[in-house]
Amino acid sequence: MTTDSPLRTRLRAALLEARRARDAETVSTLRTALAALENAEAVPTAARAGAIEQAPVGAGAAEAARRVLTNADELALLDEEIASLHEAGRAFSSSAPDRAAAVRRAAETLSALRDA
Repeated sequence: MTTDSPLRTRLRAALLEARRARDAETVSTLRTALAALENAEAVPTAARAGAIEQAPVGAGAAEAARRVLTNADELALLDEEIASLHEAGRAFSSSAPDRAAAVRRAAETLSALRDA
């Protein structure tokens, strides 16, 4: 399980509310943000193909400790997600205005939760 930070607690609470309200757009936005935070905790591996005989054996034998993100790291990652959404909104503005509006709403949702 990942660490519980104030930001993740807010995101998870908002996700629960959005799921109860059946707000698919907000649910998708929040799941994406939470996944980005959890993916950032993954450690790089030196995975390479090899013989099965050389594979680790036993439950948890290949487990690696995840990185621990500070609150500042998490806020920086969320800022990157928000910036990416703003960029996508600009890109969609002329070709797909409905999609651009949805992306802007997603950025606003994350910005509000970031500053809460």
